[in-house]
Amino acid sequence: MAHCGDSTRGQYINTLDAINIATGWCETRAVINKAQKHVFEALKKIRELLPFPLLGIDSDNGSEFINAELLRWCEEEHLAFTRSRPYRKNDGCHVEQKNWSVVRQNVGYKRLETQAELTLLNELYDALRLHTNFFMPSVKIERKERDGARIIKRYSDPITPYRRVLASEHVDKESKARLAALFDTLNPIEIRRQITTLQESLRLIKV
Repeated sequence: MAHCGDSTRGQYINTLDAINIATGWCETRAVINKAQKHVFEALKKIRELLPFPLLGIDSDNGSEFINAELLRWCEEEHLAFTRSRPYRKNDGCHVEQKNWSVVRQNVGYKRLETQAELTLLNELYDALRLHTNFFMPSVKIERKERDGARIIKRYSDPITPYRRVLASEHVDKESKARLAALFDTLNPIEIRRQITTLQESLRLIKV
């Protein structure tokens, strides 16, 4: 996700958005530009933040992902590495949805390009990850039914990514216990205040 404002000239900050489809868990990190070394470091940071082991990466087709260094790392770490089909933007629909609901709705469309903005944006993402994953329920499509020319979608009950992780049989008990212990320390009102303060600080920075 580019934070270029109304011009793509020069260097500007980008956001890397990572989604676990099974649980809806979302992690976002900002990078100063799309150079592969910055994206690579952000990916490693996201891996540290995930409440479960990273088993694979399914990226888009940008050169920041499709490069020898990332492929070599995935092979060394025994991570599956796949990519979306060219010119099929809907292959990344889960990421696109979070780019809107998490990134654009909380960061906006302002051009961001300085180190100070990068630091503030990642502080904002540190708070947003707690708000989004622990306190924001979402639904998932369970099935689709055809009624003549209409497609009717049936959704699950709303549930937070945190609750989906706890309910998953693929996440070990130790990881669930650590996540539950973190949840017990969180105050959603205080997190929301922190988000608002960081958003205001980011808005007031003059380039």
